[in-house]
Amino acid sequence: MSLSQLIKPDAVLPALRVNGKKQALQEMSERAAAVSGLPAREVFDALLQRERLGSTGVGDGVAIPHGKLAKCDQIFGVFGRLERAIDFEAPDGLPVDLICMLIAPESAGADHLKALASIARLLRNAAIASQLRATRDPAALYALLTMAPASNAA
Repeated sequence: MSLSQLIKPDAVLPALRVNGKKQALQEMSERAAAVSGLPAREVFDALLQRERLGSTGVGDGVAIPHGKLAKCDQIFGVFGRLERAIDFEAPDGLPVDLICMLIAPESAGADHLKALASIARLLRNAAIASQLRATRDPAALYALLTMAPASNAA
């Protein structure tokens, strides 16, 4: 699954300023609402519900918060590059500064997992993560996110 199918240019937050995990999820939920028409509160609640099961911080400064919503009709993402890294309770204990949020329909099933895997593969690429951290230009961030072949397998 290509990230250009998941993330649109207006779903990139190039310099997000937040003080913690909850605020980051709230800001990203607001952007998700703007790009999808879904209620920001429902997006935020779905993300918080998932976080209660365990942190979606995956390590190396990356988090992939995700949730499913009945009103959602297609999988989509919002990418945020944080101005200052925050604690996300990641397993490696490192603070997070790259967040790629994913929202999917309740019926998404395997497509949801494929999308998560594509995002994880891309953000685990140290060279790409480094480039994402080095720019604040929304167009450049979008190009980095969507140019790389995120997956051959999914």
